[in-house]
Amino acid sequence: MSDILILYYSHRGSVRSIAERIARGIESVPGMQARMRTVPKVSTVCEASEAPVPDSGAPYVEAADLEECAGLALGSPVRFGNMAAPMKYFWDGTIAAWQNGTLAGKPACVFTSSSSQHGGNESTLLSMMLPLLHHGMLVTGLPFTEPDLGGTTTGGTPYGPSHVSGADGNPRLSDAESRLAFSQGKRLAILVEKLSRP
Repeated sequence: MSDILILYYSHRGSVRSIAERIARGIESVPGMQARMRTVPKVSTVCEASEAPVPDSGAPYVEAADLEECAGLALGSPVRFGNMAAPMKYFWDGTIAAWQNGTLAGKPACVFTSSSSQHGGNESTLLSMMLPLLHHGMLVTGLPFTEPDLGGTTTGGTPYGPSHVSGADGNPRLSDAESRLAFSQGKRLAILVEKLSRP
């Protein structure tokens, strides 16, 4: 089995919903399995720290997860058109992995959620691609051959799956958002499988 890392930060559950659907897409491809991981919150109090293991949900990501993964799906909520601070903080600490080429040549995709249709989804997806490109990853998006991409009235972009949660932060994906997230996971897994062939 090849592990594909799904690394996400989810504040109200929307990004986690996309991550779970991407995992199903990954695991629809024979020989592929999803490894769900998250990052701790960043505290404004320097002495504060998060527990070493989350109370619920995915465990915190470790260096070994980056080394062992065959591919990566990266997710974060929108924060003023950029990834959330906890995810940015994590990537700022991956210098050793960058120097060692740990992620070089591995396929990757990105996903996000915002509260409004024009809340910065596309700029956030693009911002998440930047550290992946610096790590030498092969970033894939969603082609317009996906019927839902041209017809969605909620989330979904060619840069990656997205969700529009509304002002109440509803984590429930629309049918189109769900299908696009599944397709992205499947597409990533197929790419991993093709690249692993001798």
